Amino acid sequence: MAEANTLPDSVHFVGSIALDSVAEVFHVCGTTLGKRLKRMPDGEPGGRRLWISWQYPLLRASPYLAVAEPDAGVTGFFRVRIADGVKPEEVSFGELGYAREARASYLDFVAARDKGEIAPGTRLQVALPTPMAVIGAFCPGPDMPAIERAYEAAMVREVASIAAGIPHRDLCIQWDVCNEMVMFDGQMPRFSPPHWKDVGAEIASRLQRLGDAVPADVELGIHLCYGDWEAKHFVEPRDMTKMVQLANLIAGAISHPLAYIHMPVPIARHDDSFFAPLRDLKLDPRTELILGLVHNDGADATKKRIAVAQRYAPKFGIATECGIARQRRPELVRSLIRIHADASWAPS
Repeated sequence: MAEANTLPDSVHFVGSIALDSVAEVFHVCGTTLGKRLKRMPDGEPGGRRLWISWQYPLLRASPYLAVAEPDAGVTGFFRVRIADGVKPEEVSFGELGYAREARASYLDFVAARDKGEIAPGTRLQVALPTPMAVIGAFCPGPDMPAIERAYEAAMVREVASIAAGIPHRDLCIQWDVCNEMVMFDGQMPRFSPPHWKDVGAEIASRLQRLGDAVPADVELGIHLCYGDWEAKHFVEPRDMTKMVQLANLIAGAISHPLAYIHMPVPIARHDDSFFAPLRDLKLDPRTELILGLVHNDGADATKKRIAVAQRYAPKFGIATECGIARQRRPELVRSLIRIHADASWAPS
C-alpha cells in the first residue's frame, strides 16, 4: 500500500488504441483501469489508426485542389496544391468526418457506461489534429496558407457539430499538437513553413483560435507530440525544455481552461537531466500534467521513470508517449494497458 500511494492515480490514452472495435476499446480500458480514467478515446479504428492519413482522400476529392507533384516521396502521398483556375479565397471544405465519427462513438460510449464498463463521470475524449498538421503534411508550398485557412474554418465547424451532438458534461476535446511541437523543438528545420517568421507566435495564435472554438463547459486538453512514424518519433526530444516552453506558451495563449497537457517521454530516458526542466512548468493548478512514460518495457521500468519525474513534478498522470495503434498488434496493446494499471493505483 505504501508503494501505491507514491504512484499516480490518473491514466490517460492519447487517441489510437489498436483493438478491433470501439466497443472493445471501451470494455478493455474501462474494466482494466476504472476510475483512473477521467476520459477515454474511442481508439480511432479503421483508417483513423494512421492519424491524419484518412483526411488525404478528402483533399484529393476536393474540386478546389489538385496534385502538385507526381512524386509521392517517403510518405506515399502526392502533395496537393490549389487547382488551376481556382482563386485562394474560393477554397473551402465541407464535413471533415470527425463529428460523424464522434457522434457514432458516443453511442458505444453510452452503451458501455450503461453496462458498468466505464466509470461514472468519465468523458468521451475526441482527439483532433490541428489544421496545420493536416495541411502542413499534405499541402506544403505557396498555397498552404490559403488551404490551411479553409481547413481551419471547416475544423471549427466540426467542433461545433461535435459539441451539438454530445452532452457537454460527457465531452472532452483534445488538440493533437504534433507538427508544431517538432517545429518549436527546432531539430528539424524543414518542418517549419518558410513564411513563418516567429514559430512560437504562429503556434500561439493558432492554438488560441482552436481553444476559443471549444465551448466553455467542454473539457479541453493538449497532446504535445513528436510524431509516431513507424512507431517512432520523428526526432527525439533532447530533454523536456522545449515541451515545457511550448506548454507555457499555449497555456498563456488559450483563454479556455486547460484540463490537461500531455508530454511524451522516450523509453530510454530515466535520467534527471531529461525531467529537470519540469521545474519551469507554469500551469494553472487546475491543469493536470500527464507524462507519456509508459512503454512496453514493463511496469518496473515505468515506475523507474515515474520516480525520477516525481523529483521535478510531484503530481501527474501517466500515458504512453503517443497513440498505440500504428505498427502495434492487439496483444502488445493489451500488455501496454496492463502496464498502465500496474504502474498506477485506483482512486476510491
